Amino acid sequence: MTIAHSKLTAQGQISVPVEVRRRLGIGPGAILEWDDDGGQIVVRRVGRYTSEDVHRALFSKPPKPRTLDEMKEGIRQYMKGRYARR
Repeated sequence: MTIAHSKLTAQGQISVPVEVRRRLGIGPGAILEWDDDGGQIVVRRVGRYTSEDVHRALFSKPPKPRTLDEMKEGIRQYMKGRYARR
């Protein structure tokens, strides 16, 4: 089933039709992957990472749980250090 058509420019560029962008959930700056699948070319978006995936990659061990009062005090100390008149 054909979703949409694109035209190739002289520079080898194509526009991704709005129907395809919506189905793939892509926008400006999205990366597409082109794959040869037995005589057919398949285009798909490159996998996305959730904020949880990124957090796990950056911080190998989970952070120590904090109480609300500890977090408020930490924010207060940060703001005081950053914006206090010297």
